[in-house]
Amino acid sequence: MAFDLKKKVAVITGGASGIGLCYAKALLTNGVQAVTLADVNPEYGNKAIREIDNEFGINRAIFVQCDVRNIEDLERVFYKTVEKFKFVDILINNAGILNDAIWENQIAINVNGTVNGILVAMDKFFPKYKQSGEGVIVNIASITGIDFHPHVPIYSGTKSAVVGFTKSWGVREIYDQKKTRFVAVAPGVTLTPLILDIHGRNLGPVYEQYLREKLDNGMYPTQEPEHVANELVKVVKHAENGSVWVVEGGEPAFEYIPVDPRLQRKKNVLKIK
Repeated sequence: MAFDLKKKVAVITGGASGIGLCYAKALLTNGVQAVTLADVNPEYGNKAIREIDNEFGINRAIFVQCDVRNIEDLERVFYKTVEKFKFVDILINNAGILNDAIWENQIAINVNGTVNGILVAMDKFFPKYKQSGEGVIVNIASITGIDFHPHVPIYSGTKSAVVGFTKSWGVREIYDQKKTRFVAVAPGVTLTPLILDIHGRNLGPVYEQYLREKLDNGMYPTQEPEHVANELVKVVKHAENGSVWVVEGGEPAFEYIPVDPRLQRKKNVLKIK
């Protein structure tokens, strides 16, 4: 049975602009009662609220300034959400940066920030404030998290971690106790500022050269953020716990199923002479 979005309340980190704002609008279009946009940038946040007010009517969204590296900030986001809307049912862990040149900060946001969101939602707020039998956490990964991308190896590692979180938390034993469904969306190259301004946000010339060659060869099919947002809505409604969904090149989402390493045990034995 599909998860019913009607009257649900969602928190979206990194939700004030770009693809995060597209997620918010797609959810509202498909029946969600309200969204909280959690973001570090108040200028973008206030602008986003004005957009939503104009498109969907007032009292459908709030902005809360938040640095996801700080778990207390995320707790405040959820407190403000239930204070305004009484409930919280969905978390979209979207906040992230792509910049290997400042890799410590990138790891703190992409990895620690995702864990912070998961723990606050699953352990502190969903048990009291979700409206139906389950809460839903969507972790935004990336195509780089399931395939190698040498131009941004550290970013790729952070998104691999997001996939690992989703698969590891998204098992029946934890679901039975926590009643929280975990899914991940792994977008391909999406035309947002994160991607359009990618040059120079790596570890140096060799990485930049690799990127330029792949872009020039058309190796990375592109898509619009609105397409990813519409596919995310389908994932929220229908995807099974622990599943990971790739959205690439403007095509429908498809499930990524990792190969069981045990099946390769006899095929790929290290042979030393």
